[in-house]
Amino acid sequence: MTTIATIPVSSLRRASAPSTTPKAPLRWQVADVATLYELPFMDLLFRAQQVHREHFDANEVQLSTLLSIKTGGCAEDCGYCPQASTADSGVEASKLMPLAEVIEAAQAAKDQGATRFCMGAAWRSPKERDMERVTDMVREVRALGLETCMTLGMLEAQQAQALKDAGLDYYNHNLDSAPEFYESIITTRTYQDRLDTLTNVRAAGINVCCGGIVGMGESRGERAGLIAQLANLNPYPESVPINNLVAVKGTPLADTPPLDPFEFVRTIAIARITMPLTMVRLSAGREQMDEALQALCFLAGANSIFYGDKLLTTSNPQADKDRQLFVRLGLKVQGERPAAHAQPCQ
Repeated sequence: MTTIATIPVSSLRRASAPSTTPKAPLRWQVADVATLYELPFMDLLFRAQQVHREHFDANEVQLSTLLSIKTGGCAEDCGYCPQASTADSGVEASKLMPLAEVIEAAQAAKDQGATRFCMGAAWRSPKERDMERVTDMVREVRALGLETCMTLGMLEAQQAQALKDAGLDYYNHNLDSAPEFYESIITTRTYQDRLDTLTNVRAAGINVCCGGIVGMGESRGERAGLIAQLANLNPYPESVPINNLVAVKGTPLADTPPLDPFEFVRTIAIARITMPLTMVRLSAGREQMDEALQALCFLAGANSIFYGDKLLTTSNPQADKDRQLFVRLGLKVQGERPAAHAQPCQ
């Protein structure tokens, strides 16, 4: 089995024409991605919008709901995470949720319009005693007619295969940052550990959901390095969540200055340009964004959001508020009939 490795900058070459399937991705040098960041803002968004319209309905948004099936007490020391055992964030550790409660939450998500149900557990990696319970969750949620996604930490090959056998559609495992910035925020898991899990997920035939977090104090060059790593995975992820750091009290990154909003929009646009066929998802941090900023992100190529009242342990815009924004922007939800035309504000 081929192992995904960190890609040396010198080895990356960009193809002369865009790919037509995720299995033939563009090849990007970090310097090329950095050049995109330097484009005038309007030119960058225009280019991203062109790419987006070539492959997607620019007025359609996919809804995913994320449920924390096991919260807190994680053995990792990720500096951004309130669920780390080293964090003094007030998040209490819980046991794995009962199956019936997971099914109830999944049905509620479906009733609100979600088409994908994501389940996250605060583990370094799942123990064998937990695998039967999480595979049961996959089967039951899938039986409701929802796409399934899980994020359980690192996976061995046999664990990935067990999830595939249960019918798992997507596995989320983020790279978080560029390789050169990674060790400043996480010491308990290496970058290669993350890449190895992605290798196991791919080998099992599960779609990959993999993105990162911006606003952790990294440089623009390091943001470019993260995008280059994602875009040069072979194939690049089918789903790319872009998280804007939620600086939670009690975590090492609690006092990190917020990222410039336009820099976040630039990151969305560059993810769209470098990964034309992926679903670019607005993830953590959306609660802190006003509606105008979210609209710019949709213009830049974001076509998926986490939908609901809570995103693991941080708040998320309420569903009704999201629906109102979709109507005002004339956006339709994937799998639903188009929303009513946007009405002028009174």
